[in-house]
Amino acid sequence: MQSSSHKPLLSFWQLWNMSLGFFGIQFGFALQNANVSRIFSTLGANPDDLSLFWLAAPVTGLLVQPIIGYLSDNTWHPVWGRRRPFFFIGALLASIALLLMPNSASLWMAVIVLWLLDGAINVSMEPFRAFVGDKLGPRQQTAGFAMQTFFIGWGAVIASLLPTIFTHLGVSNDAGGGAIPDTVRYSFYAGGAVYFCAVLWTVLTAKETPPADLAAFRAEQQRSDGLGHALKEIFSGFAHMPKTMVQLAAVQFFTWIGLFAMWIYTTNAVAENVFGTTDAQSAAFQNAGNHVGVMFAVYSGVSALAAFILPLFARRTSRKFVHLVCLVIGGVSLFSIYAIRDLDSLYYPMIGIGIAWASILTMPYAILAGALPASRMGYYMGVFNFFIVIPQIVSGLLLGFVTKHWFAGHTVKTLMLGGVCMVVAGVLTLLVRDDAEQ
Repeated sequence: MQSSSHKPLLSFWQLWNMSLGFFGIQFGFALQNANVSRIFSTLGANPDDLSLFWLAAPVTGLLVQPIIGYLSDNTWHPVWGRRRPFFFIGALLASIALLLMPNSASLWMAVIVLWLLDGAINVSMEPFRAFVGDKLGPRQQTAGFAMQTFFIGWGAVIASLLPTIFTHLGVSNDAGGGAIPDTVRYSFYAGGAVYFCAVLWTVLTAKETPPADLAAFRAEQQRSDGLGHALKEIFSGFAHMPKTMVQLAAVQFFTWIGLFAMWIYTTNAVAENVFGTTDAQSAAFQNAGNHVGVMFAVYSGVSALAAFILPLFARRTSRKFVHLVCLVIGGVSLFSIYAIRDLDSLYYPMIGIGIAWASILTMPYAILAGALPASRMGYYMGVFNFFIVIPQIVSGLLLGFVTKHWFAGHTVKTLMLGGVCMVVAGVLTLLVRDDAEQ
Protein backbone atom coordinates (compact mmCIF):
# COMPACT_ATOMS: atom_id res chain seq x y z
CA MET A 1 0.00 0.00 0.00
CA GLN A 2 1.07 3.59 -0.43
CA SER A 3 2.79 5.26 2.51
CA SER A 4 0.47 7.45 4.51
CA SER A 5 2.40 10.62 3.68
CA HIS A 6 2.04 10.12 -0.12
CA LYS A 7 -1.63 9.21 -0.42
CA PRO A 8 -3.59 11.48 -2.77
CA LEU A 9 -6.17 13.85 -1.35
CA LEU A 10 -9.69 12.62 -2.06
CA SER A 11 -12.59 14.81 -3.09
CA PHE A 12 -15.70 15.30 -0.98
CA TRP A 13 -17.66 12.85 -3.13
CA GLN A 14 -14.93 10.23 -2.95
CA LEU A 15 -15.08 10.49 0.85
CA TRP A 16 -18.87 10.29 0.57
CA ASN A 17 -18.81 7.11 -1.54
CA MET A 18 -16.28 5.29 0.64
CA SER A 19 -18.29 6.11 3.78
CA LEU A 20 -21.90 5.61 2.63
CA GLY A 21 -21.81 1.94 3.57
CA PHE A 22 -21.60 3.01 7.21
CA PHE A 23 -25.08 4.53 6.79
CA GLY A 24 -26.43 1.02 6.23
CA ILE A 25 -24.33 -0.55 8.96
CA GLN A 26 -25.51 1.99 11.51
CA PHE A 27 -29.09 1.64 10.27
CA GLY A 28 -28.99 -1.98 11.39
CA PHE A 29 -27.00 -1.21 14.53
CA ALA A 30 -29.45 1.51 15.59
CA LEU A 31 -32.47 -0.73 15.07
CA GLN A 32 -30.75 -3.23 17.32
CA ASN A 33 -29.84 -0.71 20.02
CA ALA A 34 -33.27 0.93 20.19
CA ASN A 35 -35.43 -2.19 19.88
CA VAL A 36 -33.73 -5.40 21.00
CA SER A 37 -34.37 -4.87 24.73
CA ARG A 38 -37.97 -4.05 23.77
CA ILE A 39 -38.20 -7.29 21.75
CA PHE A 40 -36.65 -9.33 24.58
CA SER A 41 -39.01 -7.78 27.14
CA THR A 42 -42.04 -8.32 24.90
CA LEU A 43 -41.08 -12.00 24.56
CA GLY A 44 -40.94 -12.35 28.34
CA ALA A 45 -37.41 -11.43 29.42
CA ASN A 46 -36.86 -10.35 33.02
CA PRO A 47 -35.20 -6.88 33.22
CA ASP A 48 -32.52 -8.36 35.49
CA ASP A 49 -31.48 -10.70 32.66
CA LEU A 50 -31.31 -8.16 29.83
CA SER A 51 -27.60 -7.46 30.24
CA LEU A 52 -26.82 -11.19 30.00
CA PHE A 53 -28.82 -11.54 26.78
CA TRP A 54 -26.94 -8.56 25.36
CA LEU A 55 -23.60 -10.35 25.79
CA ALA A 56 -24.03 -11.45 22.18
CA ALA A 57 -22.88 -8.03 21.00
CA PRO A 58 -19.49 -7.81 22.73
CA VAL A 59 -18.62 -11.51 22.54
CA THR A 60 -19.10 -11.65 18.77
CA GLY A 61 -16.98 -8.50 18.44
CA LEU A 62 -14.28 -10.05 20.60
CA LEU A 63 -14.15 -13.12 18.40
CA VAL A 64 -14.81 -11.67 14.97
CA GLN A 65 -13.10 -8.30 14.67
CA PRO A 66 -9.41 -9.23 15.16
CA ILE A 67 -9.82 -12.24 12.87
CA ILE A 68 -11.55 -10.21 10.17
CA GLY A 69 -8.96 -7.46 10.58
CA TYR A 70 -6.13 -9.95 10.13
CA LEU A 71 -7.79 -11.61 7.15
CA SER A 72 -8.54 -8.32 5.42
CA ASP A 73 -4.94 -7.15 5.92
CA ASN A 74 -3.82 -10.31 4.12
CA THR A 75 -6.40 -10.24 1.31
CA TRP A 76 -6.05 -8.86 -2.18
CA HIS A 77 -8.33 -9.59 -5.13
CA PRO A 78 -7.90 -7.77 -8.46
CA VAL A 79 -11.65 -7.00 -8.64
CA TRP A 80 -12.87 -7.00 -5.02
CA GLY A 81 -9.77 -5.43 -3.45
CA ARG A 82 -8.80 -5.80 0.21
CA ARG A 83 -11.65 -4.65 2.45
CA ARG A 84 -14.64 -4.74 0.11
CA PRO A 85 -15.15 -8.55 0.11
CA PHE A 86 -15.78 -8.31 3.85
CA PHE A 87 -18.13 -5.34 3.43
CA PHE A 88 -20.27 -7.38 1.04
CA ILE A 89 -20.33 -10.68 2.94
CA GLY A 90 -21.13 -8.97 6.25
CA ALA A 91 -23.91 -6.89 4.67
CA LEU A 92 -25.56 -9.94 3.12
CA LEU A 93 -25.56 -11.89 6.40
CA ALA A 94 -26.66 -8.89 8.49
CA SER A 95 -29.59 -8.18 6.16
CA ILE A 96 -30.80 -11.76 6.55
CA ALA A 97 -30.53 -11.50 10.35
CA LEU A 98 -32.52 -8.23 10.34
CA LEU A 99 -35.32 -9.99 8.52
CA LEU A 100 -35.29 -12.85 11.03
CA MET A 101 -35.17 -10.82 14.28
CA PRO A 102 -38.77 -9.47 14.36
CA ASN A 103 -40.10 -12.91 13.44
CA SER A 104 -38.58 -14.55 16.51
CA ALA A 105 -41.13 -16.99 17.93
CA SER A 106 -39.48 -17.15 21.36
CA LEU A 107 -37.03 -15.30 23.57
CA TRP A 108 -34.24 -17.75 22.90
CA MET A 109 -34.72 -17.49 19.15
CA ALA A 110 -34.34 -13.71 19.45
CA VAL A 111 -31.15 -14.15 21.49
CA ILE A 112 -29.67 -16.52 18.88
CA VAL A 113 -30.57 -14.14 16.05
CA LEU A 114 -28.87 -11.31 17.97
CA TRP A 115 -25.67 -13.37 17.95
CA LEU A 116 -25.99 -13.84 14.19
CA LEU A 117 -26.76 -10.16 13.62
CA ASP A 118 -23.87 -8.91 15.71
CA GLY A 119 -21.42 -11.30 14.12
CA ALA A 120 -22.44 -10.14 10.65
CA ILE A 121 -22.32 -6.45 11.59
CA ASN A 122 -18.78 -6.93 12.88
CA VAL A 123 -17.69 -8.62 9.65
CA SER A 124 -18.67 -5.57 7.60
CA MET A 125 -17.93 -2.83 10.15
CA GLU A 126 -14.33 -3.53 11.21
CA PRO A 127 -12.81 -3.22 7.70
CA PHE A 128 -14.54 0.16 7.28
CA ARG A 129 -12.35 1.61 10.05
CA ALA A 130 -9.21 0.24 8.39
CA PHE A 131 -10.47 1.54 5.02
CA VAL A 132 -9.89 5.11 6.17
CA GLY A 133 -6.30 4.31 7.18
CA ASP A 134 -5.74 2.57 3.84
CA LYS A 135 -6.97 5.37 1.61
CA LEU A 136 -6.28 8.58 3.52
CA GLY A 137 -3.13 10.26 4.73
CA PRO A 138 -2.86 11.99 8.13
CA ARG A 139 -4.19 15.26 6.68
CA GLN A 140 -7.56 13.68 5.78
CA GLN A 141 -7.95 10.90 8.36
CA THR A 142 -9.95 13.00 10.84
CA ALA A 143 -12.20 14.13 7.97
CA GLY A 144 -12.61 10.51 6.87
CA PHE A 145 -13.71 9.35 10.30
CA ALA A 146 -15.94 12.44 10.59
CA MET A 147 -17.66 11.49 7.32
CA GLN A 148 -18.26 8.01 8.73
CA THR A 149 -19.69 9.60 11.88
CA PHE A 150 -21.99 11.75 9.74
CA PHE A 151 -23.46 8.66 8.10
CA ILE A 152 -23.56 6.80 11.41
CA GLY A 153 -25.60 9.67 12.85
CA TRP A 154 -28.13 9.95 10.04
CA GLY A 155 -28.49 6.20 9.68
CA ALA A 156 -29.29 5.99 13.36
CA VAL A 157 -31.72 8.94 13.22
CA ILE A 158 -33.89 7.38 10.55
CA ALA A 159 -33.67 3.84 11.93
CA SER A 160 -34.52 4.95 15.47
CA LEU A 161 -37.57 6.88 14.25
CA LEU A 162 -38.99 4.10 12.08
CA PRO A 163 -41.31 2.50 14.69
CA THR A 164 -42.78 5.92 15.48
CA ILE A 165 -43.11 6.76 11.79
CA PHE A 166 -44.94 3.50 11.14
CA THR A 167 -47.21 4.18 14.13
CA HIS A 168 -48.19 7.55 12.66
CA LEU A 169 -48.89 5.80 9.35
CA GLY A 170 -51.45 3.63 11.10
CA VAL A 171 -49.40 0.47 11.57
CA SER A 172 -50.26 -1.43 14.76
CA ASN A 173 -47.99 -0.86 17.76
CA ASP A 174 -49.82 -3.49 19.82
CA ALA A 175 -47.88 -6.26 21.59
CA GLY A 176 -50.94 -8.24 22.65
CA GLY A 177 -50.29 -11.87 23.48
CA GLY A 178 -46.53 -11.29 23.54
CA ALA A 179 -46.34 -10.64 19.79
CA ILE A 180 -43.70 -8.26 18.44
CA PRO A 181 -45.55 -5.14 17.17
CA ASP A 182 -45.92 -4.65 13.43
CA THR A 183 -44.19 -1.26 13.76
CA VAL A 184 -41.03 -3.04 14.89
CA ARG A 185 -41.32 -5.82 12.29
CA TYR A 186 -41.65 -3.40 9.37
CA SER A 187 -38.75 -1.32 10.71
CA PHE A 188 -36.45 -4.33 10.66
CA TYR A 189 -37.56 -5.27 7.14
CA ALA A 190 -36.67 -1.77 5.94
CA GLY A 191 -33.38 -2.00 7.82
CA GLY A 192 -32.36 -5.17 6.00
CA ALA A 193 -32.89 -3.52 2.61
CA VAL A 194 -31.13 -0.27 3.54
CA TYR A 195 -28.15 -2.08 5.08
CA PHE A 196 -27.48 -4.14 1.98
CA CYS A 197 -28.01 -1.35 -0.57
CA ALA A 198 -25.85 1.21 1.24
CA VAL A 199 -22.91 -1.16 1.65
CA LEU A 200 -23.26 -2.30 -1.96
CA TRP A 201 -22.93 1.35 -3.05
CA THR A 202 -19.54 1.62 -1.37
CA VAL A 203 -18.44 -1.76 -2.76
CA LEU A 204 -19.25 -0.61 -6.31
CA THR A 205 -18.01 3.00 -6.17
CA ALA A 206 -14.95 3.03 -3.88
CA LYS A 207 -11.77 1.65 -5.38
CA GLU A 208 -8.79 0.26 -3.51
CA THR A 209 -5.11 0.65 -4.31
CA PRO A 210 -3.16 -2.61 -4.65
CA PRO A 211 -0.05 -3.23 -2.53
CA ALA A 212 2.99 -1.37 -3.86
CA ASP A 213 4.88 -4.66 -4.29
CA LEU A 214 2.20 -7.16 -5.23
CA ALA A 215 4.65 -10.02 -5.71
CA ALA A 216 6.05 -9.58 -2.20
CA PHE A 217 2.50 -9.33 -0.83
CA ARG A 218 1.55 -12.61 -2.54
CA ALA A 219 4.64 -14.28 -1.14
CA GLU A 220 3.76 -13.09 2.36
CA GLN A 221 0.22 -14.40 1.88
CA GLN A 222 1.58 -17.85 1.06
CA ARG A 223 3.83 -17.83 4.12
CA SER A 224 0.92 -16.77 6.35
CA ASP A 225 -1.52 -19.42 5.14
CA GLY A 226 -2.93 -21.71 7.79
CA LEU A 227 -5.09 -21.24 10.89
CA GLY A 228 -2.23 -21.85 13.30
CA HIS A 229 -0.06 -19.11 11.78
CA ALA A 230 -3.03 -16.74 11.70
CA LEU A 231 -3.85 -17.27 15.38
CA LYS A 232 -0.18 -16.88 16.33
CA GLU A 233 -0.02 -13.57 14.47
CA ILE A 234 -3.27 -12.36 16.00
CA PHE A 235 -2.29 -13.03 19.60
CA SER A 236 1.37 -12.05 19.28
CA GLY A 237 0.35 -8.54 18.30
CA PHE A 238 -1.07 -7.85 21.76
CA ALA A 239 2.45 -7.74 23.18
CA HIS A 240 3.46 -5.06 20.67
CA MET A 241 0.53 -2.65 20.82
CA PRO A 242 1.49 1.00 20.33
CA LYS A 243 1.60 2.96 23.57
CA THR A 244 -1.17 5.28 22.38
CA MET A 245 -3.44 2.27 21.91
CA VAL A 246 -2.83 1.09 25.48
CA GLN A 247 -3.62 4.55 26.83
CA LEU A 248 -6.82 4.78 24.79
CA ALA A 249 -7.86 1.36 26.13
CA ALA A 250 -8.63 2.81 29.57
CA VAL A 251 -10.66 5.63 28.02
CA GLN A 252 -12.63 3.18 25.90
CA PHE A 253 -13.29 0.87 28.85
CA PHE A 254 -15.24 3.42 30.88
CA THR A 255 -16.80 5.04 27.80
CA TRP A 256 -18.41 1.83 26.64
CA ILE A 257 -19.70 0.80 30.06
CA GLY A 258 -21.71 4.04 29.95
CA LEU A 259 -22.94 3.44 26.41
CA PHE A 260 -23.84 -0.19 27.04
CA ALA A 261 -25.86 0.78 30.13
CA MET A 262 -27.74 3.33 28.03
CA TRP A 263 -28.56 0.92 25.20
CA ILE A 264 -29.72 -1.86 27.51
CA TYR A 265 -31.75 0.04 30.08
CA THR A 266 -33.13 3.26 28.61
CA THR A 267 -36.42 1.72 27.45
CA ASN A 268 -37.10 0.12 30.84
CA ALA A 269 -35.93 3.22 32.70
CA VAL A 270 -38.18 5.58 30.73
CA ALA A 271 -41.12 3.16 30.98
CA GLU A 272 -40.83 3.07 34.78
CA ASN A 273 -39.62 6.58 35.49
CA VAL A 274 -41.91 8.51 33.13
CA PHE A 275 -44.68 6.18 31.91
CA GLY A 276 -45.10 4.49 35.29
CA THR A 277 -45.07 0.88 34.11
CA THR A 278 -42.86 -2.20 34.19
CA ASP A 279 -45.32 -4.37 32.23
CA ALA A 280 -43.55 -5.03 28.92
CA GLN A 281 -46.76 -6.03 27.15
CA SER A 282 -48.71 -2.93 28.15
CA ALA A 283 -49.53 -0.14 25.74
CA ALA A 284 -47.61 2.30 27.97
CA PHE A 285 -44.42 0.22 27.76
CA GLN A 286 -44.66 0.01 23.95
CA ASN A 287 -45.24 3.77 23.80
CA ALA A 288 -42.13 4.20 25.94
CA GLY A 289 -40.25 2.06 23.43
CA ASN A 290 -41.32 4.36 20.60
CA HIS A 291 -40.34 7.43 22.62
CA VAL A 292 -36.89 6.00 23.32
CA GLY A 293 -36.49 5.50 19.58
CA VAL A 294 -37.13 9.22 19.10
CA MET A 295 -34.68 10.04 21.92
CA PHE A 296 -32.01 7.91 20.25
CA ALA A 297 -32.78 9.63 16.95
CA VAL A 298 -32.07 12.98 18.63
CA TYR A 299 -28.65 11.97 19.91
CA SER A 300 -27.80 10.40 16.56
CA GLY A 301 -28.87 13.51 14.67
CA VAL A 302 -26.82 15.73 16.95
CA SER A 303 -23.81 13.46 16.40
CA ALA A 304 -24.20 13.72 12.62
CA LEU A 305 -24.03 17.51 12.83
CA ALA A 306 -21.29 17.57 15.46
CA ALA A 307 -19.13 15.22 13.37
CA PHE A 308 -18.11 18.11 11.11
CA ILE A 309 -17.85 20.71 13.87
CA LEU A 310 -15.64 18.80 16.31
CA PRO A 311 -12.65 18.57 13.92
CA LEU A 312 -12.67 22.38 13.69
CA PHE A 313 -12.42 22.65 17.48
CA ALA A 314 -9.75 19.93 17.49
CA ARG A 315 -7.58 21.96 15.10
CA ARG A 316 -7.87 25.00 17.35
CA THR A 317 -7.25 23.08 20.58
CA SER A 318 -6.42 19.36 20.42
CA ARG A 319 -8.20 16.09 19.76
CA LYS A 320 -7.58 15.06 23.38
CA PHE A 321 -9.17 18.22 24.77
CA VAL A 322 -12.23 17.90 22.52
CA HIS A 323 -12.71 14.26 23.51
CA LEU A 324 -12.38 15.12 27.22
CA VAL A 325 -15.01 17.86 27.05
CA CYS A 326 -17.42 15.78 24.95
CA LEU A 327 -17.25 12.77 27.27
CA VAL A 328 -17.91 14.90 30.34
CA ILE A 329 -20.91 16.52 28.62
CA GLY A 330 -22.23 13.09 27.66
CA GLY A 331 -21.75 11.65 31.14
CA VAL A 332 -23.52 14.52 32.89
CA SER A 333 -26.35 14.27 30.36
CA LEU A 334 -26.83 10.53 30.88
CA PHE A 335 -26.80 11.01 34.67
CA SER A 336 -29.48 13.72 34.44
CA ILE A 337 -32.14 11.38 33.03
CA TYR A 338 -32.84 10.30 36.63
CA ALA A 339 -34.34 13.69 37.48
CA ILE A 340 -36.54 14.06 34.38
CA ARG A 341 -40.24 13.18 34.46
CA ASP A 342 -41.44 15.19 31.46
CA LEU A 343 -41.41 13.48 28.05
CA ASP A 344 -40.25 16.48 26.04
CA SER A 345 -37.49 17.27 28.53
CA LEU A 346 -35.98 13.84 27.89
CA TYR A 347 -34.69 15.16 24.56
CA TYR A 348 -32.31 17.62 26.25
CA PRO A 349 -29.86 15.06 27.68
CA MET A 350 -29.83 13.38 24.26
CA ILE A 351 -28.20 16.52 22.85
CA GLY A 352 -25.27 16.10 25.22
CA ILE A 353 -25.06 12.36 24.56
CA GLY A 354 -25.05 13.10 20.82
CA ILE A 355 -22.07 15.41 21.22
CA ALA A 356 -20.24 12.69 23.13
CA TRP A 357 -21.20 10.03 20.57
CA ALA A 358 -19.78 12.13 17.71
CA SER A 359 -16.46 12.36 19.51
CA ILE A 360 -16.46 8.67 20.50
CA LEU A 361 -16.82 7.69 16.84
CA THR A 362 -14.20 10.11 15.58
CA MET A 363 -11.45 11.20 17.96
CA PRO A 364 -10.13 7.86 19.33
CA TYR A 365 -9.84 6.41 15.82
CA ALA A 366 -8.19 9.54 14.44
CA ILE A 367 -5.69 9.52 17.32
CA LEU A 368 -5.06 5.80 16.90
CA ALA A 369 -4.66 5.80 13.10
CA GLY A 370 -1.59 8.02 13.37
CA ALA A 371 0.10 5.54 15.71
CA LEU A 372 -0.45 2.34 13.68
CA PRO A 373 1.75 0.67 11.04
CA ALA A 374 0.01 0.81 7.66
CA SER A 375 0.61 -2.89 6.96
CA ARG A 376 -1.34 -3.92 10.08
CA MET A 377 -4.03 -1.23 10.10
CA GLY A 378 -6.92 -3.70 9.84
CA TYR A 379 -5.52 -6.01 12.49
CA TYR A 380 -4.90 -3.28 15.07
CA MET A 381 -8.28 -1.67 14.40
CA GLY A 382 -9.74 -5.10 15.16
CA VAL A 383 -7.69 -5.43 18.34
CA PHE A 384 -8.76 -1.93 19.36
CA ASN A 385 -12.30 -3.24 19.32
CA PHE A 386 -11.32 -5.47 22.28
CA PHE A 387 -11.35 -2.33 24.38
CA ILE A 388 -14.93 -1.73 23.30
CA VAL A 389 -16.23 -5.27 23.75
CA ILE A 390 -14.43 -6.15 27.01
CA PRO A 391 -16.23 -3.40 28.97
CA GLN A 392 -19.48 -4.53 27.38
CA ILE A 393 -18.84 -8.10 28.54
CA VAL A 394 -18.08 -6.81 32.04
CA SER A 395 -21.30 -4.79 31.88
CA GLY A 396 -23.28 -7.77 30.64
CA LEU A 397 -22.06 -9.92 33.51
CA LEU A 398 -22.37 -7.33 36.28
CA LEU A 399 -25.00 -4.71 35.45
CA GLY A 400 -27.91 -7.09 36.02
CA PHE A 401 -26.56 -7.91 39.49
CA VAL A 402 -25.89 -4.24 40.24
CA THR A 403 -29.36 -3.22 39.05
CA LYS A 404 -31.09 -5.88 41.11
CA HIS A 405 -29.08 -5.79 44.34
CA TRP A 406 -27.70 -2.24 44.50
CA PHE A 407 -30.51 -0.31 42.81
CA ALA A 408 -33.52 -2.51 43.77
CA GLY A 409 -34.37 -3.03 40.12
CA HIS A 410 -34.59 0.68 39.27
CA THR A 411 -32.88 0.77 35.88
CA VAL A 412 -32.72 4.56 35.79
CA LYS A 413 -30.05 4.36 38.50
CA THR A 414 -28.03 2.11 36.20
CA LEU A 415 -28.12 4.95 33.67
CA MET A 416 -26.70 7.23 36.38
CA LEU A 417 -23.84 4.78 36.92
CA GLY A 418 -23.21 4.83 33.17
CA GLY A 419 -22.99 8.62 33.26
CA VAL A 420 -20.37 8.50 36.03
CA CYS A 421 -18.30 6.03 33.99
CA MET A 422 -18.37 8.35 30.98
CA VAL A 423 -17.07 11.27 33.05
CA VAL A 424 -14.24 9.05 34.34
CA ALA A 425 -13.39 8.19 30.72
CA GLY A 426 -13.14 11.88 29.92
CA VAL A 427 -10.66 12.50 32.73
CA LEU A 428 -8.53 9.54 31.58
CA THR A 429 -8.20 11.16 28.14
CA LEU A 430 -5.64 13.48 29.73
CA LEU A 431 -3.22 10.51 29.91
CA VAL A 432 -3.36 9.75 26.15
CA ARG A 433 -0.45 10.68 23.87
CA ASP A 434 -1.47 11.88 20.40
CA ASP A 435 1.62 11.45 18.20
CA ALA A 436 0.20 13.60 15.39
CA GLU A 437 -0.08 16.59 17.73
CA GLN A 438 3.29 16.34 19.43
